[in-house]
Amino acid sequence: MDILSSKAGGILTLEFNRLERKNAITSAMYQTLADTINAAESDAEVRAILITGKPEIFTAGNDLDDFLKTAQPKDGEAFTDRPVFQFMRALSGSSKPIVAAVSGAAIGIGTTLLLHCDLVYAADSAKFSVPFSQLGLCPEFGSSMLLPLAAGHARAAEKLMLGEAFGAQEAYEMGILSKVLPAAEVLAYAQAQAAKLVALPAASIRTTKRLMRPARGVNLAAHIDAESKLFGEMLLAPEAKEAFTAFFEKRKPDFSKFA
Repeated sequence: MDILSSKAGGILTLEFNRLERKNAITSAMYQTLADTINAAESDAEVRAILITGKPEIFTAGNDLDDFLKTAQPKDGEAFTDRPVFQFMRALSGSSKPIVAAVSGAAIGIGTTLLLHCDLVYAADSAKFSVPFSQLGLCPEFGSSMLLPLAAGHARAAEKLMLGEAFGAQEAYEMGILSKVLPAAEVLAYAQAQAAKLVALPAASIRTTKRLMRPARGVNLAAHIDAESKLFGEMLLAPEAKEAFTAFFEKRKPDFSKFA
């Protein structure tokens, strides 16, 4: 199973389990994540959700082979009906507290999904990147709204426009992380924090989460929809085609011919 799902002690744990492909996420994996998070919403036994990867890597983001094969929506299917967007809506709309434990690289959506978690713990060796511009694309999953809110415009612009990787300490200073820990301690610490949430009154935790995000609800959903529409259009544009072709040909892309 590329997504491992388990319930214990009130915690639903979702683990990326595709190490041979650097935990790159396929449409099938997004569907599993979306379905599991949606099911947890009405499951009284689940009082917290923990998302994690492997000690070597959190996730390399989208599986580009799979992503390009499914770039064109099926007949009658809206671009935003695809599994990745179902996952986005499930995660951003969950009323349950969400904890993330990050080791290794968190690339693309591996970083942007963290902006929708409540508690995020990362190894001091973790690396983050949102390289959408390098692929001829635009930010997704509300990151063009949430990252400036967390880090300020200048720092967010540097990450979203240049797409360069940054380390755990900088991610902490930008407000993406709750705490930076030695790699060997990350998962156990995140599990312990999730267990603390489980022990507290569930209604209090859910209400606190809702009150902390008053402006995000409708505004964030609309922002994600706007991003997704532009993302879908740009995915089929010449710049993205050049970026993906260069990636698979293992060469540097040439964007000089595009205005």
